Amino acid sequence: MAGHKNDGPKLPVQQLAILAIARFAEPLALTSVFPYLPEMIASFGVEKNEVARWAGFTGAIFSISQSCTAVAWGRASDKFGRKPIILIGLLSTMICFLVWGMSTSLPMAITARAIMGSGNGNVGIIRTMVAEMVPERVLQPKAFSLMPLVWSIGSVFGPAFGGFFAQPAKQFPNVFGDIEFFKRYPFALPNIMACCVFFVSFMTGLLFLKETLESKRNTRDWGLELGEKLTRPFHRSKPSKHLRRRSFVDSEASAPLLAQSTMSNSSSQLESKQHSDPVSMKDIFAPQTTINLICYTFLALHSVAYDQVLPVFLNYPRVIPDEHNTSLPFKFTGGFGLSSDKIGTIYTVYGISCGVIQFFLFPKLCAKFGVLGIYRFATVVFPVIYFLTPYTALVQDTTTRYVFFLTIMLVKGFVVIVAFPCTTILLTNSATSLRILGTLNGVATTFSGLGRAAGPAAAGAVFSWGVQRGYVIAAWWFLGLIALVGTIPPWFIVEGDGPTASSTTTSTSTSDGEEESLLQREDDDDDSSVDGYDEVAVLEALGGEESESEGEENKKEGKKRGGGRYGTMNNGAGS
Repeated sequence: MAGHKNDGPKLPVQQLAILAIARFAEPLALTSVFPYLPEMIASFGVEKNEVARWAGFTGAIFSISQSCTAVAWGRASDKFGRKPIILIGLLSTMICFLVWGMSTSLPMAITARAIMGSGNGNVGIIRTMVAEMVPERVLQPKAFSLMPLVWSIGSVFGPAFGGFFAQPAKQFPNVFGDIEFFKRYPFALPNIMACCVFFVSFMTGLLFLKETLESKRNTRDWGLELGEKLTRPFHRSKPSKHLRRRSFVDSEASAPLLAQSTMSNSSSQLESKQHSDPVSMKDIFAPQTTINLICYTFLALHSVAYDQVLPVFLNYPRVIPDEHNTSLPFKFTGGFGLSSDKIGTIYTVYGISCGVIQFFLFPKLCAKFGVLGIYRFATVVFPVIYFLTPYTALVQDTTTRYVFFLTIMLVKGFVVIVAFPCTTILLTNSATSLRILGTLNGVATTFSGLGRAAGPAAAGAVFSWGVQRGYVIAAWWFLGLIALVGTIPPWFIVEGDGPTASSTTTSTSTSDGEEESLLQREDDDDDSSVDGYDEVAVLEALGGEESESEGEENKKEGKKRGGGRYGTMNNGAGS
């Protein structure tokens, strides 16, 4: 037990990195749309004052479609495994992006976005995989901040090449001017490049990503076998004693997991029973889970709507304030008058800043102030940002205007990049069992999808209505009021212990008694813990961080509890 105190729980770095690669393509592709979306909508013959309305609707149809299928994808991942559903989502999105880039009319573009949204439920499933890989609460701030960090990195490159490569025949006539394809499809090139990244993400996931769904972990994976064969020449030969697969929760310290052929019949029957029981709505919509879902929906609604309307505001022509068009503090109009390449540059700065905040500040802030405290603070800041944003257009000096605007953007980047992982952690820890995580995150994707659909659509319509009447503040104050209402639910959240500390409905009383006695025995032997998480430490010890002599005893105990689990996952899946 002494070695455990020094080692402690560790992040499954390799598998999280592979999952991050699979995740990277989506923010890269989705944010690449932002800089050129107003110009693309305008190229379909839409009037300038109506661009915001249709840009918002185009973003909304993606989210509506995604919300309609998110629960179905979540249930599919609970039944067939996380990995195959993620790969299907990547392949579907890659194909749809090609169609989107070659859209020649508004109905075609909207249809492509609708199919794209309905064919991808990866947001919730990836979140579920992270929760299954990292059940230890002490590691959750780092683990759950990884995917938002990946989003930030993708947000750096996405808008940059989206704005840079849109309309290549116009921007680079010497290179692309004679290519008829890019004249006919001026927005195809950034989407073709995004599809290349999607292909890399798909192949990386296929060859190297391991399944995390407990009932499918020991199923033969042809992709992994192919990946091992392809990478075998680059690895040193290993001694024959390492034939058994090791847990990726702690690849350096965990004991080997039992192969499927060595599991007892009783263990297999128990595992099958645990995963065949349907997940009820009562399990999903527990009081604290419901509050967290409401918070997540509000956050997705106003933050995504802001990001969708912002490029339209930046692209909208400059208007010099005078006595005819301006009556402060509410009546004024005008934007920044920027082209897609300059909007892309602004989003690049924004993405870099979010990445720095996510990587360096978020874990430290969570450790000092707590996840719930950080989230409550972020919700209070959002309305202030939204109320101030339109007034940046009133500043006449160019340098001062950009400094004012970028300051607001950086503050917004800070609060949004800490708010999303915080609400993800809070939602995960409100779950009653690991058994429901796939479906719960599907439901969360549905609710957030409804928010991400209603927000951009409503904000775009309000923006068009406002600028027609000389009130450019209309959309921003609309979002500010929504964010203001969204500050209320977080004060009713009670931070949960997480699914790793809960029991499933399928566990027997005998198993409960055995594990409780084991926990008590280990606590008597050693009171050391990792940041106070004694139960996690003991269960990790039971999972395999024992000496070779204790390993045999663990194998026997593992059979009693179902065996074949990843480290501390025993607590959430079988206790």
